[in-house]
Amino acid sequence: MKKTIGYFGGTDSKVLTSLVCDGHITLPVSNGYDSHGRHVRLINEEKRYDLLIGYLHKVLAPHNSDLNYTSYQDIFHVCRTYRVPLLLEVPAELHGKANALFDEVPDIVQFVDPSDTIAVARKILAATE
Repeated sequence: MKKTIGYFGGTDSKVLTSLVCDGHITLPVSNGYDSHGRHVRLINEEKRYDLLIGYLHKVLAPHNSDLNYTSYQDIFHVCRTYRVPLLLEVPAELHGKANALFDEVPDIVQFVDPSDTIAVARKILAATE
């Protein structure tokens, strides 16, 4: 079954190409600052993704920023509300430090080493069939 994967700017083209070759659709998602596709806040039941992928820095808004940047709390809320798994690409040795940057990381969000992204994405997509 064809799934839709949303990706934040900078996501590895090898990952995206592999998922397209698996028969899925990939569409860009914006964090509100980079204008890279549909704004993540516009995800809803009608316009949703089966999986989101991005690098850690794409979900961390600068503190006390007046930029039009979506907070990680907003992104996590969207993921929980619409049951959209989020893979945050972070080197394995930095997972602990990455986790410490957040107040709370919901179960729907997973840190994944970039070398494992394709395999983890495929596992998540297969589980939702």
